[in-house]
Amino acid sequence: MAEALVQDVDPHAGEHVLDVACGSGTAALVAARRYCEVTGIDYVPELIERAEMRARAEGLDADFRVGNAQDMPFSDDSFDVVLSVYGVQFAADQERAARELLRVCKPGGKIGLAGPIPEGWSGDWFAAHAEYNPPPPGVESPLRWGTEGGLEELLGAGVRSIESDRRTALQYYRSIDHAVEVFSTYFGPTIQALEKIAPEEQQRLLEDLYDVMDRYNRATDGTAVVENQYLHTIATKK
Repeated sequence: MAEALVQDVDPHAGEHVLDVACGSGTAALVAARRYCEVTGIDYVPELIERAEMRARAEGLDADFRVGNAQDMPFSDDSFDVVLSVYGVQFAADQERAARELLRVCKPGGKIGLAGPIPEGWSGDWFAAHAEYNPPPPGVESPLRWGTEGGLEELLGAGVRSIESDRRTALQYYRSIDHAVEVFSTYFGPTIQALEKIAPEEQQRLLEDLYDVMDRYNRATDGTAVVENQYLHTIATKK
């Protein structure tokens, strides 16, 4: 997803690129390989440490910082390109996060997003979470970012165009059990859901997540190749 997004946004060497809610820095590092001036921000310190380690291992220059997508420590119009791959979509205050994306992007700059959609694996995955840990009143689903209407509401006033299309990404795991283990260990929404519910509900949630993975598994050899459709979006700021 990160490779495809950077390819289509097409930042050139020397341009300033921001990866919002960057996790371990995947999209940022793709841009850094183009000799862009890259910054990544995420609120989880351990993920920033991982991103820094990856950059050092590749000999890439990148500035990774701990910070909140809803209140970013950058001046207005700082970046030629702003990216987020399954990141900003999970901000609790979506309107505020969207305003921050627009604020730090230069006029005429590009905002590239890859995120979940209400259908398919993503829709079923987040529906399973919501059954046990529904979002608080007034908090929008991250799937809002995966709809044309939601993107228009969030970004439309600040951009001159939004181009989106659905794409498919395959997730590879040793088995379905391994897939569920990966998400319950490293994926923030799953970790938070498990922390907030009783032990007996934790087991039922894990079983439901297993069922979702199994439903979209395309492998027949005992491993897991999970098919995920997502929304690939490029918006151009006014």
